[in-house]
Amino acid sequence: MNQAAQRLEPSFSPDHVRLSLAAAMTLGLAQGRFYRNARLGCINLLLSYASGCKANCSFCGLARENPHRNNPRFEKFIRVAWASHPLEEILERCAQAPSWVERVCISQITHPRARADTLAICRQVRERTDLPVSLLIAPTLLKREDLLDMREAGADRIGVAIDAATPELFAQLRGKPAGGPHRWEHYWRIFHEAVEAFGRDRVGVHLIHGLGESEEQLIGAMDRARRAGGSTHLFCFFPEKFSALGERPQPDPSGYRRVQLARWLIDHDQAGAADMSFDGQGRVREFGADPAVMEAAIASGKPFMTSGCPGASGEVACNRPFGNEKPGPDLRNYPFALDQDDIALVREQLFSY
Repeated sequence: MNQAAQRLEPSFSPDHVRLSLAAAMTLGLAQGRFYRNARLGCINLLLSYASGCKANCSFCGLARENPHRNNPRFEKFIRVAWASHPLEEILERCAQAPSWVERVCISQITHPRARADTLAICRQVRERTDLPVSLLIAPTLLKREDLLDMREAGADRIGVAIDAATPELFAQLRGKPAGGPHRWEHYWRIFHEAVEAFGRDRVGVHLIHGLGESEEQLIGAMDRARRAGGSTHLFCFFPEKFSALGERPQPDPSGYRRVQLARWLIDHDQAGAADMSFDGQGRVREFGADPAVMEAAIASGKPFMTSGCPGASGEVACNRPFGNEKPGPDLRNYPFALDQDDIALVREQLFSY
């Protein structure tokens, strides 16, 4: 069997993990070039099991009811297929990764083995490389003591993928109505306990724009995370093929630009949701920040770059190139610094209602 065919064979955690396409390219395990010479700063790993994820989130390609689950030719997560690789091989390559790689992120799925395997893999990454480790956790599996074990295993940051901005949407897309096990209250409780365990500014909430919420509702969730000591890692909905929302169109960029700017202002403590004003459709009309601060932020382009865990440089390492969109001019999260044409485009989108 040739190497390409072997990659399609089912191999499971903890001895094997899935690797994002961008991470595989960065480590020399897949062929390809990045649009506009983007560089991935974080090696993204995903746990994998024969029985798959026990959840059934409507927007996720890993959902339990996806007819192509565990078929690596079709099953997608964050827009691309994640091929399985031996953990040993990944660790060897991470130890010699390019200088711009500043972090590893291990993503759990909702599976009974995920807790123990995450701890084991985290320890190995810390023992074998100089890279800090973030954990994107599956709260339904966890209690407070598990967070302390994760810290002891060497993780320095936690991500909690709440995704939906309101309890109603969360239930509809991730809870019992969707055939899933997740509960809004438990996710937020684990988020608060993670802040207690890891410290302020070391826990990020994942939120997705375009699941049916208003800008005001999404900004309210971002504000809640910030007031509790966390920050927001913001995503724009992309329809995963074969998911329950696979036919839903990606939202217009204008609303996403506004929530990106709001996120930057909130997470940099320049404004809060209470300072902002909204129209009758819940769209931001006033951002509540000092005009000079807001103008400088827009001119820098930084609010429109990918938000995620930082590396040793202090800049975002988990920049997930093209995880929200296909490579091309219609970018939602920029994985690199914006040039003047990019800034002109986002200005136009930002104030388009």
